Amino acid sequence: MKPPIIIDIEASGFGKNSYPIEIGFISEQAETWCSLIKPESDWQHWEASAEQTHHITRETLYEYGLSASKVAQQLNDRLQGMVVYTDGWIHDFIWMARLFDAADMAPHFKLEDLRHVLTHQQEVEWENTKLEVLQEIKVDRHRASIDAKVIQMTWLRTRDCSLAAT
Repeated sequence: MKPPIIIDIEASGFGKNSYPIEIGFISEQAETWCSLIKPESDWQHWEASAEQTHHITRETLYEYGLSASKVAQQLNDRLQGMVVYTDGWIHDFIWMARLFDAADMAPHFKLEDLRHVLTHQQEVEWENTKLEVLQEIKVDRHRASIDAKVIQMTWLRTRDCSLAAT
C-alpha cells in the first residue's frame, strides 16, 4: 500500500480572518512541493505568534510568494483527481477554500482528514512516533512541506508497527 499524499498549510494565524501563507505536500513517491502565497489585498489578519512559529514575514510573502491563482493552478495541475490528506482538516479546509476563492477556481482534488486512513493502532502510536521522526530529521523550522514529510513518515512508521503487531 502506498502512503497517502499529505498536504499542509501554514497560515497568518488562527481565527476567522486568517489566510494561507504557505502550502506544501508530499507525494506517494516522497516528492515534495511547496509555495509561499502572496497575500491578497483583503488578507490583512496577521499574528506575531504565527510569524515566530513559521519564520515567514509578510515582507517575505510579498517578495517571494506567488499569487493565489498561480498557487491554486499549480495545486490543480499536480494533484488532479487525487485524494490528499491533512492532519488539520478543520483549519486546512477553510484555508484551502480561502485560497481557491481568491483564485476564483475550484480544487480538482479532494481534501480529506488523515484520520480516514489511520487504524486505531496508528492513532495510539501517533504522537510518540511523530516525536521520534522530528528528532531524527532534526526539523529546525515549521514549514508546510517539512510538516507534510513528517506526517507521511509518521504514517509509514505507525503503519509498519501496526502490520508487525498483527
